[in-house]
Amino acid sequence: MNIEELRTYCLTKTGTEEDMPFGPDTLVFKVGGKIFLLTGLDRQPLSFNVKCDPERAIELRERHPHSVLPGYHMNKKHWNTVILNGELGKKQVEEMIDHSYTLVFNSLPQKIKEGL
Repeated sequence: MNIEELRTYCLTKTGTEEDMPFGPDTLVFKVGGKIFLLTGLDRQPLSFNVKCDPERAIELRERHPHSVLPGYHMNKKHWNTVILNGELGKKQVEEMIDHSYTLVFNSLPQKIKEGL
């Protein structure tokens, strides 16, 4: 998955907006104004941060120690950094993005969810 495929996949999620609030080198995807994925545009290999259930985060880090790390510059209990170094398949990466989106979407107030 490259940056364009990542961007395209994120934008398929209902209510997703992209933004660059941290400067021109960091692309952020939000739902309901809350971040569910962010990526540095200058990183090689491509990597991104996604929200994750704490128990699942630990499990993924143990299963993929070279590709899933505690979230860089994030709350390490709730965020993972995913490195696209070829160890993870496209389906696994998409599942991590879906999980993050779902966690953030489900945390939104009902009124915001209904507006999306």
